[in-house]
Amino acid sequence: MLAVLGMSGGELTLVVVAVLVLFGAKRIPEFAKGLGKGINEFKKASREVTDEIERSGEETPAPVKPAPRPPDTQTVAQGSNLPKA
Repeated sequence: MLAVLGMSGGELTLVVVAVLVLFGAKRIPEFAKGLGKGINEFKKASREVTDEIERSGEETPAPVKPAPRPPDTQTVAQGSNLPKA
């Protein structure tokens, strides 16, 4: 990770000491807590935007037409009782 930042061990130590001198040991946890909350809010907002984009990309399904009903069996049975011509 340090190689990605381009910092060696000595440079990192110097940065940590400078932060301690500037802010003090009591304020650093407050900054870290605020930074953590900010990162969580960013992730949440990013996830919401991604979900919204995915939902808008989905097509709405076509309405389903009801299936035709089969003829009523009682009506068919009653039709057979009609007088024969």
